[in-house]
Amino acid sequence: MALSQSSFRRILLTRLLTISVPVLLMGVYVTYRKARTAFLETARQNLTESAIRKGENIDRSIEALQSNLATASDSVILKHGSQAQQQVFLDRLAVKLPTEIQCVQLTNFQSSQIVASTCERQPINQLDKSLWTKRQNTLHTEIDEIDVKFLSPKPGAKPKKSKKAQLELLLSSPLYDDRGNLRYILSFKSALLEKESVTRNTEPGSLTGYTVVIDRQGTILAHPYSHRIGHNIKEEADAKRLTDLVKNAIAGQSNFLHLFAFEKNGIELVAGYSSIPSPITSEKNQKWAILAVTPIDKALAPLEEIQKALIGMTIALFVASALVILYIARELARPLEKLRDYAIETEAFCKNEQISQTCPQNFKIREFNQLAIAIQEMLERLHTWGEEIVSSWREAQNANQLKNEFLATTSHELRTPLNGIINCIRIVKEGYCDSKEEEMEFLQQADDAAVHLLDIINDILDIAKIEAGKLSVSLELIDVSKLLKEVINLQLVPIQKKGLKLKTPAWESNIKIYADPAKLRQVLLNAIGNAVKFTQSGSISISLRVQNEEATVLNASTVLITVKDTGIGIDPNQQDKLFRPFVMVDGSTTRQFGGTGLGLAISRNLIELMGGSISLYSAGRGKGTTVKISLPLTQTSLSHEVQPQEVNDTQPMLVSHCELPSTDSQEDIVRYSLSP
Repeated sequence: MALSQSSFRRILLTRLLTISVPVLLMGVYVTYRKARTAFLETARQNLTESAIRKGENIDRSIEALQSNLATASDSVILKHGSQAQQQVFLDRLAVKLPTEIQCVQLTNFQSSQIVASTCERQPINQLDKSLWTKRQNTLHTEIDEIDVKFLSPKPGAKPKKSKKAQLELLLSSPLYDDRGNLRYILSFKSALLEKESVTRNTEPGSLTGYTVVIDRQGTILAHPYSHRIGHNIKEEADAKRLTDLVKNAIAGQSNFLHLFAFEKNGIELVAGYSSIPSPITSEKNQKWAILAVTPIDKALAPLEEIQKALIGMTIALFVASALVILYIARELARPLEKLRDYAIETEAFCKNEQISQTCPQNFKIREFNQLAIAIQEMLERLHTWGEEIVSSWREAQNANQLKNEFLATTSHELRTPLNGIINCIRIVKEGYCDSKEEEMEFLQQADDAAVHLLDIINDILDIAKIEAGKLSVSLELIDVSKLLKEVINLQLVPIQKKGLKLKTPAWESNIKIYADPAKLRQVLLNAIGNAVKFTQSGSISISLRVQNEEATVLNASTVLITVKDTGIGIDPNQQDKLFRPFVMVDGSTTRQFGGTGLGLAISRNLIELMGGSISLYSAGRGKGTTVKISLPLTQTSLSHEVQPQEVNDTQPMLVSHCELPSTDSQEDIVRYSLSP
């Protein structure tokens, strides 16, 4: 067995390593490529935006120079001042201009003599006098009159190492005297760009790039390397890519491109590009391509730290994966051992009829886990069946106890009226009565006891029919208000004997419903009789009203009968038990007040058979009880006429002519007492 387990673990180790190592290496490689792609995408966006900004800066600088030159051309000092004043003006102008001005020169148009100049070493000689008219056409010098030239290096000239300026332009503007004659030419020699570093050891993350300007013909106008200015891109090793780049930029695109041979050392470059209109006067409707170029390793400088982190992470993951694989192999081999041990425990279970532990679960191998779950479920089912047997046995004991209580209570209820009947008959039979009236009184008591005994037997028979599903009702159209008055009349005597207050608010007459009159009378007698039985003092309130759920639909209306007393009440937790047959909440209460506990159970079934509902609510012991009976109302029209009947304290209401009282407050309290 040990050799088999060792072989199983060895197979797990080799296969897990075979799978995990390539997956790990592939994950590291994919992570590296994703990071590289993300940094290149960032470089593309930054360099493209940088190229657009560089072009906008060049445009703004040229416009500022043209505006300043046009303003200076209208200066009175330059037109009419002395030569010394003109020289001072030019010196101040060269200093105050925001764009770098290499020199400013004022030249006489007729003699070509330099009147004033800040160009000490290299005077400006590249002036074309044919560009302007000899007579002034406008009041002030316009920007359109300014001539802009690109100052390209002379062929074969060696650039000065100390030179830092790029993209040198010459701007010239005419100066007219008061008579409108062309008198002077004012020239600015300006450098729009400063020389930038191309080395790779610049600050990481600075992806503005160095500036390269190329015109439509492919001539390099600005480059950090001065000797590259004036060369055509067709002479470059990566000419095709550069040509496509210039075409796209001239076409108005702003994008990104890789360059592989734009520098002599063959460094791979990435470049963002855009375009601006050519400012050169002789190049109308032409454009310049503006490039923001940076070495690719500069764009990917943050990737070096990620590479180091990936290498360290790879080593750490190799070590961690080896440890995890060892752990997993051990854990996957343990299920066999656990199931083996559990199988051995089974023998002890069979012998001793007990087991010390549950079946092992949560295995990593599906088949083992399924087997363990099946065994555990089997044990749980056995345990559940055992609990069900115990629960059924307890329920049987409870049912037997309820049966005994019901039989005891019912036998008491049956024995009491039977004893009364027997005693009354024997008294009359044996001639102990002194008069005919006394005989009739005992016979009446025997009759009442017989009726009570019949009611108990009827309740038992009704419950038997309900349990068998054979109880039925015969529905007919009846006046519920009239039926309720009859039931109240039947309860007046016990109400008088207890001295209770009967509250009967006036209700509508001629309320028609479909119901079984006998069964509904039985339910009402039970509800009102219980209120009288369990109320020792206080009052009983009986109300009848039509409850409209939708005012426009009579079929949605119901008749609500409410019987509210101030009796002994009942615990809210025990109220639902009252509607269950053979269940008595409190045996002592039942013995004190009498009854079999079947009335409410029968009433609920009868009301539900007639399409209604009955509910009971009590706030607690000693807080009274409220019973509500709801029955559907028919479409018969209602008569809202109320018939009052006066009732006083000394004259009880007649049973055959019981009318409910009515007062201004829609409620009257009827007091009954046995005193004359």
